[in-house]
Amino acid sequence: MEIKILGAHNCESADARLVSLLIDGTIAIDAGSITSSLSLPAQRGLKAVLITHHHFDHIRDLATLGMNLYGWGSIELYAPERVFGVLSSYLFSDEIYIDFSKRPSPQRPTFRLHPVEPYKEAVIHGYAVLPLPVNHSVPTVGYQVGSQGKCLFYTGDTGRNPPTLWETVSPQLLITEVTLPDEFEAQAISAGHLTPGLLKEELLEFKRLKGYLPRIIIVHMNPSLEARIGEEVESISRELGAEICLGHEGMKVVL
Repeated sequence: MEIKILGAHNCESADARLVSLLIDGTIAIDAGSITSSLSLPAQRGLKAVLITHHHFDHIRDLATLGMNLYGWGSIELYAPERVFGVLSSYLFSDEIYIDFSKRPSPQRPTFRLHPVEPYKEAVIHGYAVLPLPVNHSVPTVGYQVGSQGKCLFYTGDTGRNPPTLWETVSPQLLITEVTLPDEFEAQAISAGHLTPGLLKEELLEFKRLKGYLPRIIIVHMNPSLEARIGEEVESISRELGAEICLGHEGMKVVL
């Protein structure tokens, strides 16, 4: 399984893209930077997109992906039911942009919508995909994705979680977020995000329950604060004896 980080940040600039992951060139998770990162042939090679929640930085490129695929073919879109409601009411309202779940025609839409249910595993183009609820400011799921004995868990945006989350997953690779450095802990907690210190508490709970720590990649960093986040994450990595690093655009990991 090859995982490529298309976007690793919560803000966009010439040097930073919004969060998106790509698995084996066929399954994308979150749509912050799918079209800004992939060629048109690569976009047409996608089979499915998994969305964690409806915040703009995670759905933004659905609009451009829909137009790039319009009339060419269909792609499967998996997300919590509320995401589809938000897309229909706002982004794909036929006022801001066209409804790709009905166009070019209801029989052959660009997006084929599949609501996901927490704790209900589905096989999606050969991958075992398990959506799990995580603690964020709006209803959000993370995705455990497995294939041929390899497994990753991507939390999406998240704050601290109950132990039941870590009891459920056993990934070789954990991709999670750290949005702000420790000095902004109160702000992070209020917004449903992690700091390095809050991440450390999560990882200690994970290790207590599972007896190990997987390889960990951090995404969703605020680019303006990334240097401080990196220093604090490096300190936690040494303290826990764990492999923890910041993700970056174009980064590839093979499981």
